[in-house]
Amino acid sequence: MRENFEIHPNYAQLAAKLRDVFHNFSEKGEYVTQGERNVIKRIDLDGSSVNVKKFKTPNAFQSLVYEFLRKSKAKRSFEYASKLIDFGIKTPFPVAYLEVFSGGLKESFYVSEHLSYDFDFRELIHNPKFENRDEILRQFTQFTFKLHENGVNFLDHSPGNTLIVDRGNDNYEFYLIDLNRMRFEPMDCNARMHNFRRLWLSKTMIKVMATEYAQLYGKSYDETYALMSKYSRQFQKKINSKKLRRRKK
Repeated sequence: MRENFEIHPNYAQLAAKLRDVFHNFSEKGEYVTQGERNVIKRIDLDGSSVNVKKFKTPNAFQSLVYEFLRKSKAKRSFEYASKLIDFGIKTPFPVAYLEVFSGGLKESFYVSEHLSYDFDFRELIHNPKFENRDEILRQFTQFTFKLHENGVNFLDHSPGNTLIVDRGNDNYEFYLIDLNRMRFEPMDCNARMHNFRRLWLSKTMIKVMATEYAQLYGKSYDETYALMSKYSRQFQKKINSKKLRRRKK
């Protein structure tokens, strides 16, 4: 058995305690999410509150791919979080990751600082009368524009993956989570508008966000709105079709 462990220098003093958490994960902390694929627990260590994400064990083929050909989700999450912070893009601070190999990847964990947030992007979708909604959408658009300007193509740019902190006085901070699917590449107008597709935007939301993005990017509103709307509708139609097919089975 072989382990690959990396910890940020700011948290080096917690290395031994984190290893104990990894090796006794079922007995430690409290559940944040307990999904079929991944489990997240909140754990307090020497006054620091962290979230530990345990990724689902891959199948035999994938486990070999992760050992020899591709970085694990845990390692990518740690590295991508560090890159985002270097760009000035907010994400819960990366603390550490662990990979355990034995004839392939058997276990992997990613640790980040626990973030106390006020709401996530989903609430803006489900509640059209959410307080200050248009202003939050404009600031979220500015945040997404900053991603694109830094060549960050966040492939999981979906409603549950942006946590929002209300700092008061119409000032909102946006934090990306679930980072393991990301590309760093130049993004043209099509790629940028395509990146909005998973956010499940209504026509009203698209109008607000397209207006803001067009001003930031120096494009016409009509072109920006048309592309953002096109990719959003295509994605929603695709997902709705899949749901309909499942119901018929």
